[in-house]
Amino acid sequence: MIAGVRVRSLQRHVDDRGSLTELLRADWPEFTRFGQAIITVNRPGVIRGWHWHDRQTDVIVVVEGRAKVPLYDGRSGSSTYGHVNEYVCGGDELKAIFVPPGVWHGYKTVSPESAIIVNFPDQVYDAAHPDENRAPYDAPGVPYDWTA
Repeated sequence: MIAGVRVRSLQRHVDDRGSLTELLRADWPEFTRFGQAIITVNRPGVIRGWHWHDRQTDVIVVVEGRAKVPLYDGRSGSSTYGHVNEYVCGGDELKAIFVPPGVWHGYKTVSPESAIIVNFPDQVYDAAHPDENRAPYDAPGVPYDWTA
């Protein structure tokens, strides 16, 4: 696993009314702080390629549909520099993926319906000084194949 990344399996409690799932709790050891909540609807087959933050930790949860969530360690001083992890999430595999600063990440919907992805970054977005870096999904040197 990439250094600093944490993955927590989430439990869906189901009854005849539907279900309830805790997505994030302040008493989890992985939790840093709350910045804001973001919801992304990602259509089938869509790739939202690589991005990373210099200061922000993201907490990614695929709440509907299924998506691949690859991570690439782009931190040159990291013990896992250049490593890739891939998580397929959603449906019966609910996970909260804690992505530390410097770790590249993205999404690809792999279900026939859109994936609904909730992100709980620990920083508030600052349009004047955005903490976001981007690279194309097929960035040279990143050993990940989005089509596989």
